[in-house]
Amino acid sequence: MSTIYILWLRQLKRYFRSKSRMIGSLGQPILFLVALGFGLGPVYEKAGGGNYIAFLAPGIIGMSILFTAMFSGIEVIWDRQFGFLKETMVAPVSRFTIMFGRTLGGATVASLQGCVVFLISLAIGFRPLSFVTLPLAFVFMFLIALLFTAFGTALASRLDDMQGFQLIMNFVIMPIFFLSGALFPIEGTSKVLGVIASLNPLSYGIDGLRGVLIGVNHFGLWTDVGILSAVTLAFLGLGSYMFSKIQI
Repeated sequence: MSTIYILWLRQLKRYFRSKSRMIGSLGQPILFLVALGFGLGPVYEKAGGGNYIAFLAPGIIGMSILFTAMFSGIEVIWDRQFGFLKETMVAPVSRFTIMFGRTLGGATVASLQGCVVFLISLAIGFRPLSFVTLPLAFVFMFLIALLFTAFGTALASRLDDMQGFQLIMNFVIMPIFFLSGALFPIEGTSKVLGVIASLNPLSYGIDGLRGVLIGVNHFGLWTDVGILSAVTLAFLGLGSYMFSKIQI
């Protein structure tokens, strides 16, 4: 447990020491919230969809968590290049413990990022259905963060350079985000998009956030919790396996 705590704390220190990273990571969510929320809001409302900012905010919170969680995997490559990973690997603890500690730290950072975007959403006019359900919303945020931090770590375990990781991440992240229903309702879309969204784990995280924040669900809250939890466990297993095979 002490090893997990040390690695978790190290990830948090990295995040809070990098002021430029903290501020820069908020640029894209703010742009999406303002440009899309106020730009497409009147069109969405005239089409009978209601308040677009209320619909959009959970999706942008999920996007912020997704990007932060996935890119936390780059720290595996960074630590490998500068020798810190080798020092960690020779510690008398299992590699699963090391991977879980790093993943837990990255997921905590991504969840904090989601909370900051949630506060920004409140500032531009988003109002949740009830503040009583906020703890459950934080549970969904953490599950999304844990899932994609584990996924990012698994991919980083198979790569040697940061440039290759960034290219692959962009190739993976953008389809996951845009095909999750974060920006548009899944209801009424083509069958192909509906099937793709149902296979996308982020869809269930964002759908769960919408359910607890604004009372709108596509899959159902229990379905969201069940599938998201199952996929998170699967990716933790995959991430730990690939991390155990890493060459240092």
